[in-house]
Amino acid sequence: MELRDAVEADAERLADLTDSPRDVMRNLVHDRTVRVAEQGEEIVGFVSYDARTRTVHVTQIEGEPDAFPTLLEEPLGFARAEGMAVEMLVPDGEPEVEDAAIAAGFEETGSGPRFEGRPTTRLRTEQP
Repeated sequence: MELRDAVEADAERLADLTDSPRDVMRNLVHDRTVRVAEQGEEIVGFVSYDARTRTVHVTQIEGEPDAFPTLLEEPLGFARAEGMAVEMLVPDGEPEVEDAAIAAGFEETGSGPRFEGRPTTRLRTEQP
């Protein structure tokens, strides 16, 4: 599995992974740090994140569950280099994402806000 920065041309595949409009994914590529995981020539997942006030926020992670550990290493590595914490919200009903995050060192810190009507769990890890 190879990782690279997302480019605007990836918006259609990211839209397919998320059932979101292509325009939304194009904006995501421009507004956030977005890394894609490729298996051969196919994008099998992506992670988006941004950094604010000593915390890296994972804003989205999608794709094949096997890609999640590799994708999560991107915001975690950035946070380690900058001495920042990492937070993410996981919507209920996405156990693969939550399991990968916990395996990567995240801990549940309580409930998060509802997202598109779904409850979320807030996960956080402090980087050394």
